[in-house]
Amino acid sequence: MSEPHGSHDSERTTRPMPVLEKDGPAGSGAPTGHDPLTAPDGGHRGGHRFWSARRVPAAVVTVLLLALAGLFLYDIAAVRVGRPVMRWRRELARQLAERPLDDIWVLIGAGVATALGLWLVLLAVTPGLRGLLPMRRTHPDVRAALDRPAAATVLRDRAMEVSGVQSARVTVGRRRADVRAVSHFRDLDDVRAELDAVLAEAIAGLGLARPLRLSARVRRPGRKG
Repeated sequence: MSEPHGSHDSERTTRPMPVLEKDGPAGSGAPTGHDPLTAPDGGHRGGHRFWSARRVPAAVVTVLLLALAGLFLYDIAAVRVGRPVMRWRRELARQLAERPLDDIWVLIGAGVATALGLWLVLLAVTPGLRGLLPMRRTHPDVRAALDRPAAATVLRDRAMEVSGVQSARVTVGRRRADVRAVSHFRDLDDVRAELDAVLAEAIAGLGLARPLRLSARVRRPGRKG
């Protein structure tokens, strides 16, 4: 259910602003080296999603590899100066030499390593940042994106302007905007027709590279008690 317009004034002021990004060597987003597609209105389309920096997975993998490499280097250096090999490395070498390939623990370890490897590959080949909707490019060197919750707020506010709409709930995905409205007067067909027209205009005004598909439903409010 929605709230009155006044309660969202302060919320709209804290909404994330559209993301702007410049292409070129200084940019850190989508790969460069491609010519933007020209839109029918003379602008430039920027339909490619923004790429996430993946800082957390990269930092975790880096720390683990550095810790493991440092541990091995320390043990090798200790052996070189005459100290005995660490017990864990001796035990690891023995286990790898004695356990057969069909051992359950070997299979579990291989499965975990494979799963982690596939996860890292998936992170490397997918852009991420699913919460950002790419916008049309009006300048070849600048890319912009709109936050999905911000787009939902804009569409909800426009839906509330339709006469007869008592409340509205909007969910914006990557491809579609789902609108569920409650109308307390006027014919439902008239409200739905006007709602479709208003939201279609609002979606066009968002300036997205790939306009959202609209799915709107209007119903009467439920009986109290």
